[in-house]
Amino acid sequence: MSTVPILTVRNLSVTFPDANGGLHALSDVSFEVCPREFIAVLGPSGSGKSTLLRILAGLLKPTRGSIHFADGDSPRIGMVFQQANLMPWRTVIENIELPLELDGENKESARVKAQDLIELVGLQGFEHNWPRDLSGGMAQRVAIARALIHDPDILLLDEPFGSLDALTRERMWTELSRIWQMRQKTVIMVTHSISESLFLSDRVLVLTQRPGTIKLDFKVDLPRPRDDEMRYTAHFGKLARKLKEAIG
Repeated sequence: MSTVPILTVRNLSVTFPDANGGLHALSDVSFEVCPREFIAVLGPSGSGKSTLLRILAGLLKPTRGSIHFADGDSPRIGMVFQQANLMPWRTVIENIELPLELDGENKESARVKAQDLIELVGLQGFEHNWPRDLSGGMAQRVAIARALIHDPDILLLDEPFGSLDALTRERMWTELSRIWQMRQKTVIMVTHSISESLFLSDRVLVLTQRPGTIKLDFKVDLPRPRDDEMRYTAHFGKLARKLKEAIG
């Protein structure tokens, strides 16, 4: 893994105007992300996790501070939200192809890339199904494939499994870990789950209560690839306790 950061965030602060002088969402947030790193952003509700992700995606502008991408000011960003947000009138493969269609890519080329991603996320045989026929986990696989199809420099995940039941969510951890191992994308994921952050990430950034600032930049020293049994080891439990103490 390269030690030259692909992303550098310095002294980032965000205040949303309101009648009481402004809502301070983030305060003086600074961190770096190296290529192919998997970063989890963990913190209590209202700590500014999703706000941070939307700033990185270019959907919001910070009040103060700077964001620098190593490959220039316009990196390719893929984003997956808590809800899959699939278009109900498009099939699975048509939903995955959509970003390339909007970019004007050749239909045949887009279909080949979409089929490759369908195989990557384990949706073979469901190419022509409608979103209404998919389970929550399958819909999120489609959303992940759609976010990957334009080969993003950075993949942003905003609690992608938060709306799933506990068993499906844990299965999706394993699936996402497998996909990351195969594609080695730089990933920044927002989560409320300590176990999810440890199972998936290389580092965990723990945010404080609002206004959110980084309380702890925690390296996850668990070997890869990771399997479900790892979550029941003494070392995993030790790391989880450290993160719980940091959240408070």
